[in-house]
Amino acid sequence: MTPINPRLDRLLDEVAVELAREFAGIFDAATVRRQVYAAIEMLPEPKVDAFRHIFARRFARELLRAAARWNGSLPSSRPQLLFVCIQNAGRSQMAAAFANELGKGRVDALSAGSDPANEVHPNVAAAMKEVGIGLEDAYPKRITDEFVQGADIVVTMGCGDACPVFVGKRYEDWKLPDVSGASIAEVRKVRDQIQERVTRLLAEIAPA
Repeated sequence: MTPINPRLDRLLDEVAVELAREFAGIFDAATVRRQVYAAIEMLPEPKVDAFRHIFARRFARELLRAAARWNGSLPSSRPQLLFVCIQNAGRSQMAAAFANELGKGRVDALSAGSDPANEVHPNVAAAMKEVGIGLEDAYPKRITDEFVQGADIVVTMGCGDACPVFVGKRYEDWKLPDVSGASIAEVRKVRDQIQERVTRLLAEIAPA
């Protein structure tokens, strides 16, 4: 992990202030600040150092929202889905993207990984673009207790024992090939299987 330099520290302070305003009345400013700095420690380093505070903001916000859903401070009438694989750079990213696109307005979906990569696999981004779903804003991130606690359904795809288990959650394990280093043709096959599985899941839990 690259040390936090003065410029990044200033940017993270700004992120913490912004998120403290958003979560006012739910979490105090000190809690939010701790979450922002914890987020940047958990994230893999992006290729461009200038993006670190941006990814930290997104990750911290998702963690805070998940924690707020779990403690009842931010109730939601929509099912919360969490898709987990190893690197959070392929299968889980595609599944969450399909769930959010196909279940728009009916579910909220996140993805995470037990050992996140530095970026989404290029062939995964290309394969999803072919079906009209962009992954430009997607980034690999580590699974946390907050994500699992805030979810109604957790779908694992090869993360093994790294996924926390909590009573009352619905878990599914999808046996799908790892797409790390896979050709675009191989990625397309897995993409189509994921789309079919997500479509069936949405029809069950949140029919149109």
